[in-house]
Amino acid sequence: MAKRGGFPGMGGGFGGMNLNNLMKEAKKMQADIEKSQEELTKKEFEATAGGGAITVKVSGDKVLKEIQIKKEVVDPDDVEMLQDLILTCTNEALRKVDVASAASMGKYNIPGLM
Repeated sequence: MAKRGGFPGMGGGFGGMNLNNLMKEAKKMQADIEKSQEELTKKEFEATAGGGAITVKVSGDKVLKEIQIKKEVVDPDDVEMLQDLILTCTNEALRKVDVASAASMGKYNIPGLM
């Protein structure tokens, strides 16, 4: 009479892998991911636009930290250009955060995570 439950030839668990070991590995991976995320939030990312006329700094958790504008680019008759430079620069800084985040999380290779 065959054993009840499980799959024949599997040696119990997942392909012979001990469920406790699997849980330990999952907890370790979770701690590593949290550490990577924490390290990322402590970093600052900077971008410039207009040949250095505008500089923006954002944190790794996408908080705008600083905007620097050179006086010579402030033209009351061309506010739209200044607005465009700020948007461009801010979006580039945020893109850098996304790239760093993807690189940091990509090492875990978990389908569906990102």
